[in-house]
Amino acid sequence: MQMVRIYTGTDGRSHFEVIEPHFKSLEDAQRTAVQQGTGVQFVYQPPGFLIDMHPAPRRQYVITLQGQAEIILGDGTARIFVPGDVLLAEDLTGEGHITRVVGDLIRVSAQIHLQ
Repeated sequence: MQMVRIYTGTDGRSHFEVIEPHFKSLEDAQRTAVQQGTGVQFVYQPPGFLIDMHPAPRRQYVITLQGQAEIILGDGTARIFVPGDVLLAEDLTGEGHITRVVGDLIRVSAQIHLQ
C-alpha cells in the first residue's frame, strides 16, 4: 500500500509527496487520529477513462478499491495507484493533474470528502 499526497506548490504546479500515517497504540491495535469528513462517494470509471488536466474538486482521500489509475502531473511525473493505495488530493488550485484509468479492469474508488 502506498499513501501519497498531491498538493499545489508555490510554483502553482501539482507535486507528489509520500506520506506516512501517524499511528498511536490503542489496546492491541494502532490507529491514526480521527479526521472530520463531509461525505463519501464511490466512483466507477471504465477502462480508458480520462479526466484531462484539472485541480482536485475538494480535499479528499481517494482509495482505489479495484482497477488501476495513473495520476500524471504537469511535468510528466506519474504514479500508478492500485487496490489499497491511498491518495490525499489537496491540489485545489493551479495547474492540477490528469487522471487516467489504465489496464482492462473497471476502476472503483472511494472518495472520502474532508473538511
